[in-house]
Amino acid sequence: MLTRNCLFLLLWVLFDGGLLTPLHPQPQEILEAQPRENVVPVPGRRSSAQRVKRGWVWNQFFVLEEYMGSEPQYVGKLHSDLDKGVGSVKYTLSGDGAGTVFTIDETTGDIHAIRSLDREEKPFYTLRAQAVDVDTKKPLEPESEFIIKVQDINDNEPKFLDGPYVASVPEMSPVGAYVLQVKATDADDPTYGNSARVVYSILQGQPYFSIDPKTGVIRTALPNMDREVKEQYQVLIQAKDMGGQLGGLAGTTTVNITLTDVNDNPPRFPKSIFHLKVPETSHVGSAIGRIRAVDPDFGKNAEIEYNIVPGDGGNLFDITTDEYTQEGVIKLKKPLDFETKKAYTFKVEASNLHLDHRFHSVGPFKDTATVKINVLDMDEPPVFSKPMYTMEVYEDTPVGTIIGAVTAQDLDAGSSSVRYFMDWKNDVDSYFTIDATEGTIATNELLDRESTAQYNFSIIASKVSNPLLTSKVNVIINVLDVNEFPPEISVPYETSVCENAKPGQVIQTITAADKDLSPAGQRFSFKLSSEASNKPNFTVHDYRNNTAGIEARRNGYSRRQQELYFLPIVIEDSSYPVQSSTNTLTIRVCRCDSDGTIQSCNVEAIFLPVGLSTGALIAILLCIVILLVIVVLYVALRRQKKKDTLMTSKEDIRDNVIHYDDEGGGEEDTQAFDIGALRNPKVIEDNKIRRDIKPDTLRFTRHRPPAEDNTDIRDFINQRLKENDVDPSAPPYDSLATYAYEGNGSVAESLSSIDSLTTEADQDYDYLSDWGPRFKILADMFGEENYNPDKVT
Repeated sequence: MLTRNCLFLLLWVLFDGGLLTPLHPQPQEILEAQPRENVVPVPGRRSSAQRVKRGWVWNQFFVLEEYMGSEPQYVGKLHSDLDKGVGSVKYTLSGDGAGTVFTIDETTGDIHAIRSLDREEKPFYTLRAQAVDVDTKKPLEPESEFIIKVQDINDNEPKFLDGPYVASVPEMSPVGAYVLQVKATDADDPTYGNSARVVYSILQGQPYFSIDPKTGVIRTALPNMDREVKEQYQVLIQAKDMGGQLGGLAGTTTVNITLTDVNDNPPRFPKSIFHLKVPETSHVGSAIGRIRAVDPDFGKNAEIEYNIVPGDGGNLFDITTDEYTQEGVIKLKKPLDFETKKAYTFKVEASNLHLDHRFHSVGPFKDTATVKINVLDMDEPPVFSKPMYTMEVYEDTPVGTIIGAVTAQDLDAGSSSVRYFMDWKNDVDSYFTIDATEGTIATNELLDRESTAQYNFSIIASKVSNPLLTSKVNVIINVLDVNEFPPEISVPYETSVCENAKPGQVIQTITAADKDLSPAGQRFSFKLSSEASNKPNFTVHDYRNNTAGIEARRNGYSRRQQELYFLPIVIEDSSYPVQSSTNTLTIRVCRCDSDGTIQSCNVEAIFLPVGLSTGALIAILLCIVILLVIVVLYVALRRQKKKDTLMTSKEDIRDNVIHYDDEGGGEEDTQAFDIGALRNPKVIEDNKIRRDIKPDTLRFTRHRPPAEDNTDIRDFINQRLKENDVDPSAPPYDSLATYAYEGNGSVAESLSSIDSLTTEADQDYDYLSDWGPRFKILADMFGEENYNPDKVT
């Protein structure tokens, strides 16, 4: 390094005029790219400015990176023409790294690098230099800028920034198949020397793969690499700078290459014959065994499809593929029977689902194997002769009648007897019984089809040798109908006819219904009853299709004459024995318009004027109701007013009954009520005697003295008292029955003895004897006895 610096110093001295020039030779045009011209005043000469020669001439300096010397690295020297070497000029340095990376001798202008530099960290530094007069401190030259470049050395190896790499390539690929491209990066200066020129090579992975030394593209180097032989490869790649020359730096990375699978291998059975043992009691649809073909491929290329080759016994079995294990699962398609056939043999074919046309020339991608199945004998339950039994029986069949029988057999080698019994589930099963040995089914109760038309129950058969082995069969018993119910007319039972109906007009179509289970072709016939066939009102027309029409026979009908007609219709069925019934159809006469549309069927509508709408009829009815309510209220008010007048009037006391709620004091209480109010007002005017006090005058005596003992009246009164005491309808209060004034126009005048002016002594009751035997008792009472007022109570 010292030799090199000395060489640079020598070259600088050889240049003309003491000019500071670059260490490396530069073209002339470059040297003058940055001229510096100063106008310096010369003492004693013209004051006008004149051109002087250049005081600063340089382009750039260079400094080696990674300098490891003990002394600071010499960079270059600054010199001004004004510097006479007497120490009158001072050199200063500023800019990038001034004082910290680079220093300058103020007197000589020598520049040194005081620390090691890294080009990859900073490739150049920009600084500014200036010459200053030591005494005046004024610049002798304008400040000038220059660059110090860090000269690159090969101190960085190539690096694979994306490594390690993972790649894949299909197996059986041809030579040169693209795998992956790798790239290494060198931090050295690519513009200076070969420090950054990288060359690629394979250190590990040959002869399977190759790499392009310039581009780093990895390709296959061997044909037909088989994944089933080797799947993973690890390739070591080297990148070396300096163009791969000796002394260059190198970096490495690994590339993990996987061979992906292709369908280049057919499935193969590991053996040609598979033996399976299957019990004869295996259920249909159950798996009875597994076989497997081996395919060394992977993923979907290893998916296998199994098929049974048509042949002996293959129709009893089916095979499917287990998608997880790729095994062939053999399933039972039909039941096995050891007594029928003990062994089955068939072939199974295994083939790939996804074929690769590039490998068709290798051969067929399938294989076959033989499957032999041996059926094992098992102790089985009895087997019924039919899967289901259907029987028929007429209703009302006598109890104990045998309907049918079921049959079950033990098909095993050692045949056993069979016993039958019913599977009791509900009360319906009690209608039938079964013979445990013969299997015959008989009725246990009377059956009624109208109640239950079908019975469904199960019969169980078990082996005598092993009762736990049972089988079950379903039995359906249909109850046949016996014609026991007559047909009846279907709804409606009432229809209508228009007043303006014409003869032959159909007013209603009727049908019939039968509670019995009508057999196919059941026919019903319709006709009028014998008593109605002679009446000229309506007739029945049988259409011979289980329907009939009711036809009018008269030219018009009148609701005023007859509103309802009752038409008896006889309906017969065609079953045996023949059943018939008489049904009455009610026909109502209605008012219709000219088109036959019914307008009214009510009797009240007869009296309503023709042409009134429904709203008008409702309005008329409301008016009538309102008038009736007004009349009723008026009458009630009049009666109430009249009643109040009679109760309050003191003058007109005829036929008045005064009701009060005060309980009197008895017969001696003469102040509670004025009995005179009940007397004839005419008599009251003439006779002002008070009736509520005892009169002073003597009582009049009768012409006939009263009887000594009036026993008849006493007995009569006592009899009436007893009758009223035991009568629950008698009023619980004291009542007063009087015969009031009958009016002036009465021939007999008043019948009451209260208002009579005459006393009993003046009365002559002899005329009672002339009225006959009915009045004999009264004649004896009043005609023979004398009146005694003291004995009257």
